[in-house]
Amino acid sequence: MVSPNDMEQRFLARKAELEKVNKAVSSCRVLLVGAGGIGCELLKNLVLSGFVNIEVFDLDTIELSNLNRQFLFQRQHVGQPKCEVARQSALQFNPHCNITSHHDSIISDKYNVNFFNNFNIVLNALDNRAARNHVNRMCLAADVPLIESGSAGYFGQVYTIKKGVSECYECIHKGDREKSYPSCTVRNTPSEPIHCIVWAKNLFCQLFGEVDADNEVSPDSADPEAAHEEQPPSQQNEVKVSTRAWAEENDYDPKKLLKKFFIDDINYLLIMKNLWTNRKPPVPIKPDSIQSIQDIEKASESELWSIETLVSKFASSVAKLKDRKKVEGREDKVLFWDKDDDVAIDFTCAAANLRCLVFGIAQQTRFNLKSMAGNIIPAIATTNAIVAGLIVIEAKKALAGNFDQCRSIFLKDEPAGRKGFLFATSQLHKPSPNCYVCSSLPEVRLRVKCDSFLVRTLEEKVLKKSLSMLMPDVEVQDGKGTIVLSSEAGETEGNLDKPLANFGIKDGSTLKADDFFQNFTLTLTICDGDVSNERDPGDDQAFVVEGQAPKPEESHANGSASNGNGVSNGSSAQPVQPVDLGSGDECVPGQEPTAANGNKRSAEQDTTASSAPSAKKAILTADDSDEDLVCLD
Repeated sequence: MVSPNDMEQRFLARKAELEKVNKAVSSCRVLLVGAGGIGCELLKNLVLSGFVNIEVFDLDTIELSNLNRQFLFQRQHVGQPKCEVARQSALQFNPHCNITSHHDSIISDKYNVNFFNNFNIVLNALDNRAARNHVNRMCLAADVPLIESGSAGYFGQVYTIKKGVSECYECIHKGDREKSYPSCTVRNTPSEPIHCIVWAKNLFCQLFGEVDADNEVSPDSADPEAAHEEQPPSQQNEVKVSTRAWAEENDYDPKKLLKKFFIDDINYLLIMKNLWTNRKPPVPIKPDSIQSIQDIEKASESELWSIETLVSKFASSVAKLKDRKKVEGREDKVLFWDKDDDVAIDFTCAAANLRCLVFGIAQQTRFNLKSMAGNIIPAIATTNAIVAGLIVIEAKKALAGNFDQCRSIFLKDEPAGRKGFLFATSQLHKPSPNCYVCSSLPEVRLRVKCDSFLVRTLEEKVLKKSLSMLMPDVEVQDGKGTIVLSSEAGETEGNLDKPLANFGIKDGSTLKADDFFQNFTLTLTICDGDVSNERDPGDDQAFVVEGQAPKPEESHANGSASNGNGVSNGSSAQPVQPVDLGSGDECVPGQEPTAANGNKRSAEQDTTASSAPSAKKAILTADDSDEDLVCLD
């Protein structure tokens, strides 16, 4: 039995702890990165919880579709910077707060380690991996605790990152960044609706957006399956013209576009007979269907469109996009595909469904197609609210220095166990000794063909895109200090189009890659060999980065789950593994990321598990905006 004296001592100790936390909260400086779904709820919670000095970053502006879940914004705010409106709205809850807004990218070189050193804690409410990687590295460099978070539908997660105490964001293997599909499948032999949707989005870019040679839409005569066929006589001496140039030459005539993409190109594919040995061949649309185009304005989102409606919507959306492309007499304006742009969605729906008709694939309603094309899972406002509340709880523990009390928390989609817990929690995991970011000796292996792999590809595709470095300097560890890349403008520009072998780089060579801005150094061990068969046959710029980070199922095999107080939560006795959810906005449909407890896996883990190396070139389903596979804002 507890004595009155013991109860009093406990009360006084608890009171002293609360005073310590409240003092830390009122005097600390907080950096909040992201003012979207989670960020709005979090900023409101911060000003109501005693936090006074807050700086908010967000590069986005408010869209109409944000208003159903980002409650600091109203209709009159559409088009304004999120961070500024969030600041103004939050000050109405507590006018005594000192809130600074930055309508800028946190990745900008203005915000270096010294900038991060100004804060006592950083709270992430981001929606893309590149920014998360960067903030993770800056917090490690500045030794500032970071609370990472995300949500996807009814699922949510919160966990604390502290240098030397817990895993960093990049300790966990997260699989491939984006779901990809072989180029030849998309261009020649689609078999699923998503193949036609990817093709339609690529067509939008080829006609109106930024032209990317990797996202061509015309039949691919280099398809490995058709490699032994002779090129059709009509194509042998033909001078190839880009899709954009051809469309502009024909003034974006919808009838000519329809004829080319859904009749002529299909007939060309039919000549490649090897493709149809074991497949049902496509059937071009009938020429009669495009001769007289009807004007159909209204069409149901929830019903399949007739071919007349598809042709009409294709023609009308092309006309509108063509007009939009002209600005002050200029016709070189680049348009960007946007899931909230009705004209872009109409174009994509019409083009994708016409292609589905040609290849005998099930059509999709406009509603379903928008979800698939925009990678959307409807955001749940209550999930964001719960996640934001958990962030504040974990932030208070971290500010008080009580990292032993911090927890990795995963919000489930429904109560589980006898007591109906909504949360699965576990203690923070120790840093991975094999992490190429936070370990004492960060190292990865890079498999390339040294005599053809260019320094430019090393910089752009390996260091900046795959390894998320911003300003890399690369030196060969050959005893001579050979500089391959320099972040100083113009110093090594002449090296970019030279192969690695020109610098004496061969099998077993080591390169030191240093990013002064991120305070991050990495060793790359070169493995010389042809890896094109794993990526794209004949591609001399193919590469494989083999990091040392363990896969989730290999980590913490003996961990146990609790509710944070040492009590079992009724769920599977496995640790909560941080996965890659988003900022509380919109997410990939049909994929439910959860903790690595054997019940479900993250969408990225599912992608990794189900994708096998293909002999065909991969086309990414998203553009190069480096947005997460799982969640988009």
